[in-house]
Amino acid sequence: MPHALAAPPYQATGLKIGEVNSTSAIIWTRLTRSADRVGVNGRLPEITYPAKKASKKGGGRPDLKPDVKLPAGATVDELENAAPGAPGQTRAAYRARGETSWRTTAWADVDPSRDYTRQHVLSGLTAGVGYELRVDARASGTAEVSSAIEGRFRTAPDPTTIRKVRFAATTGHNYYDRDLPAEGWKIYDQMLRRDPDFLVHTGDILYYDKWAKSLSLARWMWQQTFSQPTSVRFYRNVAAYFIKDDHDVWMNDCYPTMQTNFMGDFTFAQGQAVFLEQVGMGDKTYRTIRWGRDLQIWLPEGRDFRSANDAPDGPEKTIWGAEQKAWFKRTVQASDATFRVLISPTPLVGPDRGNKNDNHANKGFTHEGDELRAFCAAQNMVVVCGDRHWQYVSVDPKTGLREFCTGPSTDAHAGGWPKDKKEPEHVYVNVVGGFVEGTVERIAGAPVLTFRHFSVDGKLLHEDAVRATSWR
Repeated sequence: MPHALAAPPYQATGLKIGEVNSTSAIIWTRLTRSADRVGVNGRLPEITYPAKKASKKGGGRPDLKPDVKLPAGATVDELENAAPGAPGQTRAAYRARGETSWRTTAWADVDPSRDYTRQHVLSGLTAGVGYELRVDARASGTAEVSSAIEGRFRTAPDPTTIRKVRFAATTGHNYYDRDLPAEGWKIYDQMLRRDPDFLVHTGDILYYDKWAKSLSLARWMWQQTFSQPTSVRFYRNVAAYFIKDDHDVWMNDCYPTMQTNFMGDFTFAQGQAVFLEQVGMGDKTYRTIRWGRDLQIWLPEGRDFRSANDAPDGPEKTIWGAEQKAWFKRTVQASDATFRVLISPTPLVGPDRGNKNDNHANKGFTHEGDELRAFCAAQNMVVVCGDRHWQYVSVDPKTGLREFCTGPSTDAHAGGWPKDKKEPEHVYVNVVGGFVEGTVERIAGAPVLTFRHFSVDGKLLHEDAVRATSWR
């Protein structure tokens, strides 16, 4: 649990345990001026646009430069649930459970130009082991620890080890749709009770569109999200892999060449940089991680390399880009994991709404969607996706590729699909909030991957088992 001592700096936005594999992890830290966030006090910026303008770009948002006004006498540091940063140093202390001696990283200054964050790389870890963790903070030039946060995580088993692995996946955490206004999100405590080995956040970690009209306002939105008590509790106890999507890089349905005045002074490039500073993941935004003999996951990058959504479809139109796509096919074909799971920020199978044009399940990306669906199906993969605001299990009628959509984080954020509409592709569809869980285990000697959809209160809503076609 967090321990705050007499003097700053503190750690009001908690810690994040990222990129865990069998031998290493990245520990994200950030220092704050106060032990607690500002709190829910209703002090919010006022965002307005010029009244008359015919042109519109950017997913239906007005192509107008916003006028941003902060409450009278207030700064960004005083907005609702802000957690202003502070200078100082952090270090990570860690030990395998049962050990008595701590290993520590070197003390390192947080970086004011990166929102007072610092990432510590833990190396030489033992595969398949639980670790205790502690992040210490202190003022620069002093020896006294000013605050400490305790945590824990498990490393991945090596590729030869058969072991039960449980993971969770989520999407769509809109601050203004949270279901515990003073605490955050119900699903975090529900997922924590199930003790997953790791979480994949598939993107839309927050929604920049309304408020992030400058770099400082974008960072404020990360502060208000990760200072929520449910977030602090969860991320200090569970390793997490983060994927970015449109709303947590810039705005709805965005791509690198998009032109709009809607986001004010905040740019797509700044959104890319802020994402890397706010999660523990290093510099690589697409990667694959092995979790024992029976599971390997792939986490793609869906924003940095994509073509314009309204470009004509064809062999050159892409969401992933040629280099990433070649890496994906090469690493999947080289894998001997029993279950190979693509965890995507956006759908491959769907079905999606007809008015959307931003993912592989939409007509605008049919060529690459067909290519990836055929490849994944031929490799006996399954897909977990985020982005859509309803839960579903679908089977592609052409290839048989199976897709599990997490659904949004809260019931208030659910929508976009008629509640009584079930297409032939659907095995299960439900317009509710919650999360999806995957469990890989051997049952009577045979490997099984079971996906379970849960409600925001932890109620089991649907279960679907995938059995291996071959294994060793």
